[in-house]
Amino acid sequence: MQISAHTLGCKLNSAETSTIVEQFRVRGWQTAGSTREADVYLLNTCSVTSNAERECRQIVRRVLRENPDAFIAVTGCYAQLRPEEIASIEGVDVVLGAKEKFDLFSFVQSFEKQQTAKIFSSPIDEATDFHLAATADTSERTRAFLKVQDGCDYTCSYCTIPMARGASRSTPIENILAETRRLCADGFREIVLSGVNVGDYGKALGLEFVDLVRAIDADPEITARIRISSIEPNLLTDEIIAIVAASSKFCPHFHIPLQSGSDAVLRMMQRRYTTAMYRERIERVKTMMPHCGIGVDVIVGFPGETDELFAETHRFLSELNISYLHVFSYSERPDTKAVALSGRVANDIRKERNAALRILSEKKRRAFYEHQIGQLRTALIEDETACGRDGSLVAEGFTENYVRVAIARSEIGPDAIAAKVRLDAVGDEQVTASIVEVLERRSEPTLLPILR
Repeated sequence: MQISAHTLGCKLNSAETSTIVEQFRVRGWQTAGSTREADVYLLNTCSVTSNAERECRQIVRRVLRENPDAFIAVTGCYAQLRPEEIASIEGVDVVLGAKEKFDLFSFVQSFEKQQTAKIFSSPIDEATDFHLAATADTSERTRAFLKVQDGCDYTCSYCTIPMARGASRSTPIENILAETRRLCADGFREIVLSGVNVGDYGKALGLEFVDLVRAIDADPEITARIRISSIEPNLLTDEIIAIVAASSKFCPHFHIPLQSGSDAVLRMMQRRYTTAMYRERIERVKTMMPHCGIGVDVIVGFPGETDELFAETHRFLSELNISYLHVFSYSERPDTKAVALSGRVANDIRKERNAALRILSEKKRRAFYEHQIGQLRTALIEDETACGRDGSLVAEGFTENYVRVAIARSEIGPDAIAAKVRLDAVGDEQVTASIVEVLERRSEPTLLPILR
């Protein structure tokens, strides 16, 4: 028997997909080489954007065209929020909610096609268990995303995640340390701590995220470098910044959601900070780590965002010492407070504002890269077969402070995982780097240094 899986949305979803697929593997199932070969097709869905249903339908139709006999199971955030809608899609056999998705074999005994879809979905307040999950970002097993937290207790007016994933929850530190050690033993050289609201780790356990950061940093068996996926500005404490700044494991890189550079819009979004506090957090990080990469999430076109308020966001971001932006156009989500707000922004204006911030992001990224020229960094190689602009083979990867680098394949040689590099010149999307020293090849595991 063979299984094939597809994930929509975030890296957290990908980690959970991998965990569910592993349940099939331990029962003797094989991973299908293609959709056509799969006996079961697992689709893990997302609810962040408004095209979730359309995308879900398209994927199911494509799978059934290629493999009419495939048993189709659908789970994820969209499955929790709209199980009946998914069950109405012709060809879907089972829909699993947030509580049920890790117990598929308890609900499905026979993977034979059904006349109608079965729904197993409990109210979201019953989703109280935490399931560790991890997934590889590349086929070469260089980077893994490790789920350390799930759910969210925040009430941002545009977001469905609390309704789809439930309350904030996590697992004791020792469980995370054990899984992190296992990933290191399996050969992963970078581990990204992931979650819905990572900085909220440990609330129900009487712990804080800084306790986890401190424990990982002190564990001698954890040899991979550690990256924090995304952390709310109000949860990024001075102590966390100080530990990362002094650490030989934690990467000098933060992704800190902003969503708007206008205090008026932040209030409508029901965010838990002001622009003044956000600016202070950025300045604190840069004071402790001038070389630190800082990414920022921004939403444009939120209801009530006038031209003047968008200009505030653009100006605020222009002034910040940040490295790049992830820009999203606001998407109306059912059952959120934001859909009832007045001042809807036209879709064409949302697109224009999105484009304007993407241009700003490229300027920020280039300026950050240019400040790194001449510096020595540690690059983790993630793609050994990329092609340079002149047609030559290059190895691509990221430094600890999240600079994308390209190294001539002839210079780095075969099977290199990590190297100390000198950043030489800024290209269109990356920095050309030269080898100072190959630090690790696939058969020679070692501790990767974080260069300060």
